[in-house]
Amino acid sequence: MTNILDLVARILISALFLLNGVFKISNYDGTVGWMEGFGIPGILIIPAIVLEIVGPILIILGYKAKIAAGFLSLFCIATAVIFHNDFSDQMQLGSFLKNIALAGGFLFIFINGTKDFSLEKKF
Repeated sequence: MTNILDLVARILISALFLLNGVFKISNYDGTVGWMEGFGIPGILIIPAIVLEIVGPILIILGYKAKIAAGFLSLFCIATAVIFHNDFSDQMQLGSFLKNIALAGGFLFIFINGTKDFSLEKKF
């Protein structure tokens, strides 16, 4: 049962980023404009999209999951600090805390790795 729950947890934490990566592709110009509104160069959308699509896929498959989780944890912390730092706005505070919580979940994967339902355990 632990192996199944590990896989389900990896899917659940990864789904948000995978979907956001696809959304950024379909709304590329809008996302670049939003980022630039925060003073972030629009070109950084490309590595963000790659990380948000490749990272979750690796975590779900359980291949190089520790590395992917480490990068996604740092990404969550960076995006929380850069984009969600207006704590007088309840929505921004909620988004900040969500990103920090997700960073914690990814740190858990970074530290503990995956269980038996993973490509790394099969090889």
